[in-house]
Amino acid sequence: MAQYDYLIVGAGLFGAVFAREATDAGKRCLVIDRRAHVAGNVYCEEIEGIQVHRYGAHIFHTDDTAVWQYVQRFAEFNRYTNSPIANYHGEIYNMPFNMNTFHALWGVVTPQQAQEKIEQQRRGAAEQPRNLEEQAIRLVGTDIYEKLIRGYTEKQWGRACSELPAFIIRRLPVRFTYDNNYFNSRYQGIPIEGYTAMVERMLAGIEVRLETDFIKERETLAALAARVVYTGPIDAYFDFCFGPLEYRSLRFETEVLDTPNFQGNAVVNYTDRETPFTRIIEHKHFAFGQQEKTVVTREYSAEWTPGTEPYYPINDERNQALYERYRALAEQEAGVRFGGRLGEYRYYDMDKVIASALAAAKEELEG
Repeated sequence: MAQYDYLIVGAGLFGAVFAREATDAGKRCLVIDRRAHVAGNVYCEEIEGIQVHRYGAHIFHTDDTAVWQYVQRFAEFNRYTNSPIANYHGEIYNMPFNMNTFHALWGVVTPQQAQEKIEQQRRGAAEQPRNLEEQAIRLVGTDIYEKLIRGYTEKQWGRACSELPAFIIRRLPVRFTYDNNYFNSRYQGIPIEGYTAMVERMLAGIEVRLETDFIKERETLAALAARVVYTGPIDAYFDFCFGPLEYRSLRFETEVLDTPNFQGNAVVNYTDRETPFTRIIEHKHFAFGQQEKTVVTREYSAEWTPGTEPYYPINDERNQALYERYRALAEQEAGVRFGGRLGEYRYYDMDKVIASALAAAKEELEG
């Protein structure tokens, strides 16, 4: 007899939500994670009284009322609104592209003037863009591309925009209003006590084993439970039998500064190619902090190699075809459900991964 109904591999959002739902339905769950902490990439660590987002900025936003009500069970959210700033060689622009951006770029003051300027800069753009550069210019013109897209994107992907596929930016958000709110979502905010506390509440009363690597101890761990919910990399589960899926990775440099306010905003993107990092995060501004010191993180995009942390799946044609081969194997894997960003090889916003976990739990428990 198995000791548990479910072994849940990964204590991030997908695993924590699934474990909560299964436990509340009377199932016995064991959650494991190879890291030394729960919460996956939304993990927060308190430094100088500030909740520091250890794996990059995470701003919760959703239009899904059911998901919003669900997370309210585990955390009280503040009123934080995501309004990043772009710094291009010391020139400051609001994001997303809106009337404040266009005024700073061109001195225009009306939506019509802004539309005319963009249309003027789009003239001559390729009708059938062959790469990201041509696609961006076709969408927003040359000035926005050169100052706010090109350098940032080339740092993100580690290659020239002229070498990147056009589909990466099928559309770009352009607003002809003076609104700096990056998201259009109905609900938005950040847990006042941080994401780690939220996930810990989700996992309350559930057995969790950290620093436990499922791939290294697969036989022993899988034998403990009737079913496995696996949220790790799908290619690693199958021992990379078709070769590794590709990702972009990130590198973070975090430091405490003896000043109450370093940059005046939670997120500042550095959109020129010469600045080596993509953005600086000043964590206290996520929570309107008034601490005497501040904590900043410089975020660098990095090449991914097997063994380094995977962040963003490269969903180009080659990798998607490779993933489909792994997915076909996964569908034949008895007693295992694959889920989450790594298990499904797709980028998930936080609300979408929670919705996916809730749907998976419902299917498992009612099926």
